[in-house]
Amino acid sequence: MTRYLIILIVSLISLTIGSTQNARLAQQYFQNGEYEKAAELYADLYQSNGNNDFFFDRYFDCLLALENYDEAETVIKRQIRRNDGNVQLNVSYGTLLERLGRYEEGEEQFRAAIDNIPADQYSVTRLANAFIRQTKYNFAIETYEKGAELLRDERIFSYNLGDLYRRMGESQPMIGAYLNAMDDNPDRISQLKIIFQRYLSEADYQELQTQLYEKIQGGNENPVFPELLAWVFVQRKDYRNALRQVKALDRRLNENGLRIYELGEIAIEDKDYDAAIQAFDYLVEEKGQTSTLYLDAKRQALRARRAKLVEGYAYTQEELAELEKQYLFFLEEFGSNRATAAIILELSELQAIYMDKLDSSIVLLEDMTTFPATDPNVQARGKLALADYYLMKGDIWESTLLYSQVDKAFKEDILGHEARFRNARLAYYNGDFQWAQAQFDVLKASTSKLIANDALDLSVFIMDNLGLDTTTQALQMYADADLLVFRNQFDAAFAKMDSLLVAFPDHSLQDDIMYLKAGVFRKKREYEAAAELYEQIVEKFPEDIRADNSLFALAALNEKFLGDTEKAMTLYENLFIDYSDSTFAVEARKRFRALRGDNI
Repeated sequence: MTRYLIILIVSLISLTIGSTQNARLAQQYFQNGEYEKAAELYADLYQSNGNNDFFFDRYFDCLLALENYDEAETVIKRQIRRNDGNVQLNVSYGTLLERLGRYEEGEEQFRAAIDNIPADQYSVTRLANAFIRQTKYNFAIETYEKGAELLRDERIFSYNLGDLYRRMGESQPMIGAYLNAMDDNPDRISQLKIIFQRYLSEADYQELQTQLYEKIQGGNENPVFPELLAWVFVQRKDYRNALRQVKALDRRLNENGLRIYELGEIAIEDKDYDAAIQAFDYLVEEKGQTSTLYLDAKRQALRARRAKLVEGYAYTQEELAELEKQYLFFLEEFGSNRATAAIILELSELQAIYMDKLDSSIVLLEDMTTFPATDPNVQARGKLALADYYLMKGDIWESTLLYSQVDKAFKEDILGHEARFRNARLAYYNGDFQWAQAQFDVLKASTSKLIANDALDLSVFIMDNLGLDTTTQALQMYADADLLVFRNQFDAAFAKMDSLLVAFPDHSLQDDIMYLKAGVFRKKREYEAAAELYEQIVEKFPEDIRADNSLFALAALNEKFLGDTEKAMTLYENLFIDYSDSTFAVEARKRFRALRGDNI
């Protein structure tokens, strides 16, 4: 008896192994398009594995691929008789009938499948997927709708319906279905944000906004809807309306203001400073000093106000004085210490660069750079700024000492590269051109694109002018003028440049002098005068090293300050076409596309 049992077990194992091997072989034939061989194996597997649905479906697919439609119709009819409740078979039969051009009969099979669907979620999903595989999306939608009716749950398949409408490109019902799915399961919001970002157009965002308002105003109190509405406003860069929603959510859910703070940071990053100021001011005023966000909100509100003024170049001295007063109030409230070091750095820059209060700025930074346990990066940036301000005062040795300290402390960091660049620029001001050029050559490989580009410009500039002259007198006069510009001594700088032109009327520095003067006019916000000089450089010196710089600067002036976006587009286009090797070419193409309205 035991012997016969062992033989039986071994036989069963052998059959199982053989069946598994045949299944793998059939799969390989099917994937390789060898449908005749695959059909033979799948037919055997189907018959020897208790009428397995998967093997039958593959066998049927092989017959369709081989266009053996008579055999396919015979086996599908037989299979339907054997499996009366398997409505997916009606979809297969309908697909075959359409191949044969019998479209009405095919639709009858599709309808029969939907009409006879069992009232269980798994069967509904299987039938819908059978239609989806044949790209019969309308029938799949009908399947889900019929299934929801049978199961007496109109939202059970909302997410599936949303996916189908998305595939069909029907935004309005897609959005409605997805919102219903999110209402039932708020955890879907992150997933839906990804889908909406990927597939919605600007008009679709408007539709999403409309449907969300309908949900909220219709009495639906699910907080996920105002949360998504705020997100929609952020996508559309409408930060003020986004703020309205997050403030309402914050009050309703009794939160600590974090989502308001995060929105303010997004707004400030996107340069909507008014919305950012409103967000941070709300936290300061409504949450008060007990809030963990109080100090950060006050600090960010200051930064937003400062950026709004100085980046817009439309400030008055009265506005700067008011901003300075707010910085001083902040320091009065929180003290001058390592926690407020970054604010002190910002105030010093405001005083030195914009308010001509160099001495006050230096006093602030001399104090700040000695605070114990200050963030090393903030302290290093303070030393770099202090070194610049010493240089503006004419104290070269203090400047180079501070630059060298930061260089040594941050050798392989971008801060170290910045310090090395400024030290090399100082050597250039002092007339040590060869050493400066050697440093610039090294810094061309900096990981900071800005430092690398500036180093490249100065390296090429020094090399060109050292190679042309037997004396460095003209280059030194230009460097002296450049240093005077850095010190904001513009009249003296112009006098030095005019003297250079008199002493060396035919020197190749003519375009560089015009470029430096144009930069001064930009600093003084005399944009028309700056534009005129940039245009002259492009027209008279199209092959010199300042041509692409001037073309980019001219385009930026027209875009941001002169209000001629059409001209700006033309200039950006000229730059990336005529000066395709320029370091400005990529940015010029990006700005051109943005002005053209491209979605970038």
